[in-house]
Amino acid sequence: MIRYVIERIALIVLTLFIVLTINFFLLRLMPGTPFDNPKITEVQQQLMKEKYGLDDPAYVQYFRYLKQVVFERDLGNSFKLQDQPVLKLITMKLPHTVKIGTIALIFGVIVGIFLGSIAAIYKNSIWDNLVTILAVIGVSIPGFVMAAFLQYFLCAKLGWFPYIYKPVDALRNVSRWDSFYSSILPAFSLGLFVISSTMRYMRSELVEVLNSDYILLARAKGLSKPKVIFRHALRNALIPVITILGPMAVNILTGGVVVEQFFGVPGLGKLMVNASFTNDYFLILGVNLVYSFLLVTVILIVDLLYGVIDPRIRLKGGGV
Repeated sequence: MIRYVIERIALIVLTLFIVLTINFFLLRLMPGTPFDNPKITEVQQQLMKEKYGLDDPAYVQYFRYLKQVVFERDLGNSFKLQDQPVLKLITMKLPHTVKIGTIALIFGVIVGIFLGSIAAIYKNSIWDNLVTILAVIGVSIPGFVMAAFLQYFLCAKLGWFPYIYKPVDALRNVSRWDSFYSSILPAFSLGLFVISSTMRYMRSELVEVLNSDYILLARAKGLSKPKVIFRHALRNALIPVITILGPMAVNILTGGVVVEQFFGVPGLGKLMVNASFTNDYFLILGVNLVYSFLLVTVILIVDLLYGVIDPRIRLKGGGV
């Protein structure tokens, strides 16, 4: 188990190194520079490039930045946001993105598992048909379309929710509850895809498990249907659902860029969009690195959860 975790951590480090390298050189292929501005003369632009070392060859810039990240744990400074450290900017924005994403993921998985289980247990019934329709609708509607729909009806027409997300702020009398309440709509907009995907996987897997031989044997021995479902069927049906948790978590984080814009969430998505428009190299690299780290970390956690959900899966000698 320990050996397996160490090997995976080493693989995470290697993955992050590759991501950082590819992103660094791809950004250098982008047209323009962070100092493109009609109000700045060519001489001033050249002086700015010299100040930040952008006039050096790409490979020199790369090794300098790599040394800075590895040994100094410094992601550089933003070219546009008052020369602030990138790590500080990410630290300020990340909690809001994680908060919205966590609510969306937890809510989506719980609701998806529940509805998918109902559809599987009552296969070919009206409940099964309704869940299938909801799943198709949820997968088909993009998060930003749902965000616009919710804003129009629940905010503008009914006035049940605030338009804008409100971070906790004692000076503005925004309590934790107020902040949580304002995060419901953006979280639901992102979580709709999670609900739909989880429902589909849960239904198909649970239907297959309920028709398997060992379930039929358990029923033949006299075990009640609820006991068979909760003790045997659900645990095995959850394994494929856990497999998709990693991609769904990252999809929420990266796919929430537009939703964050809709609800004014001061998260990583908004930071990334602004940095892309202004060619803010170090800020783009930093945000991409954080997204990549979150992805590989979630995948590691999902792999470790296999042994918790299914006792037949154990980590031995670094293998699964």
